[in-house]
Amino acid sequence: MHFLAFSFGFKDVIDILLVAGILYETYRLLRRTGAANLFWGILAFIVVWFLVSFVFQLDLTGALFDRIISVGAIALIVIFQEEIRMFFYRVGSRFSSWKIFRPKKSEEDPRARQQILEITQACRHMASTKTGALIVLSGGGSLKEIVDTGERLDAVVSARLIENIFFKNTPLHDGALIIRDGKMVAAACILPVSKNQTIPQYYGLRHRAALGLTEKTDATCIVVSEETGHISVASEGNIREVKEDELFLVLHSSATTAN
Repeated sequence: MHFLAFSFGFKDVIDILLVAGILYETYRLLRRTGAANLFWGILAFIVVWFLVSFVFQLDLTGALFDRIISVGAIALIVIFQEEIRMFFYRVGSRFSSWKIFRPKKSEEDPRARQQILEITQACRHMASTKTGALIVLSGGGSLKEIVDTGERLDAVVSARLIENIFFKNTPLHDGALIIRDGKMVAAACILPVSKNQTIPQYYGLRHRAALGLTEKTDATCIVVSEETGHISVASEGNIREVKEDELFLVLHSSATTAN
């Protein structure tokens, strides 16, 4: 039996590291959607294809595998188009976070600080009354598709107005409030729900919607639980509970990073 002779050099090390990095990021994305087993199945198929075509050089079986690979690549792009989009979005986010690609920071805008205070005040009061709320702070993206699902507001950020929007049985309380460029642009907006199967069962639909949006965009979401009154902040596909006293600091830090 004939085996190929391989020469191993520095370029091969770089090649292996790049492939390992791509596979790792792919696994992370698929794990969020509950498709980790599918990833391992695809990886096993690729390993078998490599052994058949390049190591053992079985021509007939290798030709069959080549056909499956060529068609399967297109099928995977169609099936995982959302995950592929998310992958490139995260790659772009990493580059845009480098200082060389970011504009020079200006002094802190006092209006931005006041807006965070208004949001914090509203969340504290809604938490004390166990009023469910879902607030989205837009990052660099416009979130136009999300905004179009709700009712347009174009209002100044106000604690009383936020509380009124999420007051039980009001027309706009069911959905998300979108805040962009210092204004409340829309309410009762529909967010994509996360498909991550590792989300704890005690998280409700608002939490899953917050995770779903932050998995796909650079927005920050604030969730006030209707059951417990706890406040949670979601960003970059992760969510954590925060105390009322630290909410302002978390939002201020998020706004500073975005700028």
